[in-house]
Amino acid sequence: MPRARGTASINLSILLSVSLLAAPIWGNSDLGSGTVVFAERAHIGTAAASVGTTVFAGDKLDTEQVRGSLQIRAGAARLALAASSRLVWGVEGRSPSATLTGGTAAFSTAGAKAFVLHAGKASFRPRGDEPTVANVTLLNPKELVVRCSRGAVLIAVEDDVRVIPEGTAYRVVLDPEAAGRLGGAPAAAAQGWWGQNQKRRAGKSNFIWYAIGFTALVTAFAVSEALESPDRP
Repeated sequence: MPRARGTASINLSILLSVSLLAAPIWGNSDLGSGTVVFAERAHIGTAAASVGTTVFAGDKLDTEQVRGSLQIRAGAARLALAASSRLVWGVEGRSPSATLTGGTAAFSTAGAKAFVLHAGKASFRPRGDEPTVANVTLLNPKELVVRCSRGAVLIAVEDDVRVIPEGTAYRVVLDPEAAGRLGGAPAAAAQGWWGQNQKRRAGKSNFIWYAIGFTALVTAFAVSEALESPDRP
């Protein structure tokens, strides 16, 4: 299961990375709304999602376990929801946002304020205006995995903000007190050390993270899905 989740996450990142380069940026007339650009075995509320449907703040989205997939474009951002995943669409300031409540979501942006993804107590956003692609898998309300395949992403838990550089992946524990109880967690993480060999600052850390392997797995399926049809912006 972990291998399958990792492969799905990487495929989502590749798909979004290609689409970010190939697709034009569309605006939305409604602040924070999004438009479904691809849907397979996905739902908005209790209704089946379909291409062209507008997604508004408060809408609940989910994908089925088998072959479920959903992609949404919102201004300069695009979000893809993997199979067996769910989220709530929202708006933060003037930016579209989403709260991941289960599974895996990937996002690509072309602007620092283009999109915000929440998962548990953490929020993720692009660090700057360069093209950025990242994905987040919510393991449980207090643990997640984040991968950044392009650009750099900021992770914030309250006032604790750190940078996830391009080509890196981290397992994040949102409850530092539980870090020592993680099965298989490196001893350094349990003792209060976090990514890139940087020591946790006393009184400033609201989460603990540690680096995990990042595999740049390019599959023919992911690339062909992104390029096979001009109807998939």
